[in-house]
Amino acid sequence: MKIGIIVAMDKELNQLQQLFNQDNVRVEKCGIGKVNAALGAQRMIYEFHPDVIISSGCAGGNGDDINIQDVIVGKEITYHDVYCGKAIDDTTVYGQVQGLPVRYPADKYLLEKATQLSVNAQLTLHQGLIVTGDWFVDSKEKMRSIIEKFPEAKAVDMESCAIAQTCYINKVPFISFRVISDIPLRDTDASQYHDFWNTIADNSFQVTKTFVESL
Repeated sequence: MKIGIIVAMDKELNQLQQLFNQDNVRVEKCGIGKVNAALGAQRMIYEFHPDVIISSGCAGGNGDDINIQDVIVGKEITYHDVYCGKAIDDTTVYGQVQGLPVRYPADKYLLEKATQLSVNAQLTLHQGLIVTGDWFVDSKEKMRSIIEKFPEAKAVDMESCAIAQTCYINKVPFISFRVISDIPLRDTDASQYHDFWNTIADNSFQVTKTFVESL
């Protein structure tokens, strides 16, 4: 099985490249944001022809049960900053690109494997909704505006849904793992995010390695 792993930033790339040296696993950086993510996923598909694509990286968390360094497995993924309106098609909902799914579910087989993972006792896995948009959420006000529309969201990132959409179009099985780097509703000036990289990021991406080994 050929496995493609896509991350957004050098920090994430450096973490994951240290964990994989197999020929059947390729880790690539796409860059930050939806356009970069889609281009990176399409490039991965054209050049590497993976059987599976994994989005790995960090995200802001939401929910009373979510803590920094927890890992969210994206059971479903949608956009928090897309709205196509109702002028042409009144069935399109907020977060949906017209003509495409309202939400992108994780591949059933990959999700089942993710639920069976045995990970470090210090890490907690959650399944749930990941929402994506071109906005680094560094204020409580912005997070509240997102959660108002998606109260069940467990994580907010800038790439997962664009990768999910690209994989859907290309019929490539997909799943996203997001390590919680900060909780915007409990944070001020993104200080938790910076502390995450300075103190506890090292062990967080082991979940992706454990998952790949299970396939």
